[in-house]
Amino acid sequence: MADDGLSAGAVARQLGVAVTTLRTWHQRYGLGPSRHQAGRHRRYTEGDVARLNLMRRLLDQGLGAGEAADWAQRGATPPTGRPGATDSGSAAAPAARPTGPPPLAVRGRSPLARSLADQASALDAAGVRATVCAAIAEHGVVTAWDDVLAPVLREIGRRHAVTGGYVDIEHVVSRSAGEALAAVPRPNMPPTALLACVAEEQHTLPLEALAAALAEDGLNCWLLGARVPHHALQAAVRRLRPAVAVLWAHHRELADPAGLQDLGPKMPVAAAGPGWAGATLSPTIIRPNTLVEALALVKACSVDPHLGQTPA
Repeated sequence: MADDGLSAGAVARQLGVAVTTLRTWHQRYGLGPSRHQAGRHRRYTEGDVARLNLMRRLLDQGLGAGEAADWAQRGATPPTGRPGATDSGSAAAPAARPTGPPPLAVRGRSPLARSLADQASALDAAGVRATVCAAIAEHGVVTAWDDVLAPVLREIGRRHAVTGGYVDIEHVVSRSAGEALAAVPRPNMPPTALLACVAEEQHTLPLEALAAALAEDGLNCWLLGARVPHHALQAAVRRLRPAVAVLWAHHRELADPAGLQDLGPKMPVAAAGPGWAGATLSPTIIRPNTLVEALALVKACSVDPHLGQTPA
């Protein structure tokens, strides 16, 4: 290590975390750079990096962020095989902190996904937004969704199904990620596709990701958002005449196949989302299973408005 220490970017690469995660650990737990020269950014010393490495390892072992930070500040690890446990010959354990649900873990995923899980667990809305923005800037919307956002959202959903909790975390991630997706510049051109949630469906983030991915590819859309009643959807289709309509249903009980049939017999209709799984759909209804498939469908229909139309 150079005598003047390491920058935040260099430490983030060494640890496999995002710079925003280092900032969060510094602000919340005091695990920041200790070397400072007038007129320059603070730099990380070898001791700083060692503490951060310990923090990362303890989080991977399942410790909560607050407890892991306490041990990292002490430069020590829990003395038994179970993280956080103590024995009679060890130093006293760090004082207990008020804690929320166990932190999210997305082991085996990218550093950005792990950083997003840490920030979500800490309800760090600004960190979530910054990480999603960084993922989009570095990899594009589709990869940011598939490799960073979706793994964290699936883990939140799995934990909620088991515990009934994590609702606050899901709301922070959805709101902050939505702001990052909305920041993708929209092209100055007429919209071609209509994106909407079915009546009473409130999960809009996948459609926001599709709208951002389309914008990246130079296409615009009408994004109607959550809980669009069927009569309002029919009216919008008649007024706007989109090249294709994508209807999202996350929950099976909200996915009504009958509502797909009378939107426009000459317009391709896509039923997207897990809510349509197992539903009996007309052969004319397109069923994209991934963001990539939905993006390809909308792009194809935008280029050829007659694609998927039923002959008169």
